[in-house]
Amino acid sequence: MKKINRCSWAGDDPDYCAYHDNEWGVPVHDDRKLFEMLILEGFQAGLSWLTILKRRAAFKKAFANWDWKKVAKFTRADVEQLMGDAGIIRNRLKIEGAIKNATLFEQVRNEFGSFDKYIWQFTDHKTVYPAKPLRSFEDFTATTPQSDAMSKDLKKRGFKFVGSTICYAFMQATGMADDHMEHCFKFSGKFKQV
Repeated sequence: MKKINRCSWAGDDPDYCAYHDNEWGVPVHDDRKLFEMLILEGFQAGLSWLTILKRRAAFKKAFANWDWKKVAKFTRADVEQLMGDAGIIRNRLKIEGAIKNATLFEQVRNEFGSFDKYIWQFTDHKTVYPAKPLRSFEDFTATTPQSDAMSKDLKKRGFKFVGSTICYAFMQATGMADDHMEHCFKFSGKFKQV
């Protein structure tokens, strides 16, 4: 069987490979999916993405199937219940941040018509590509001017766990940025200044 060439970070873990092959770098315009990725990227801060992927089903259940309206109504009792949920990352600040972000997510939707319209404005509503083909980990960037602008605006609105590095990871996860490595079967062949 021929080996599939993937981005080096995907490794051999089946969950990581499936995520890489089917989601990472694929444009997302569904608000529920955008909410999921916003929350998961916030929980990932300081941890590996694989840690989050392994708990993804538990996160989905814990956060009301990514229904931000329900999450926005979570109470202190809900926070305590989540703190006892071994299936997710039990970090009080991140849990409370996710609830706050759900409320703000709905406010953004009310202002722009959808979170999709709001968030994609930071890349002029198109996928951005790196300045040159990515050949090694050293070629990757952690932030871009777009992620800086996104982070600044989200923070101004009160969102939590939305630093520029988290925003850039969110951009990669939702296809706002396509950073597949040159040797990867998903490499588009496109690159330009971001």
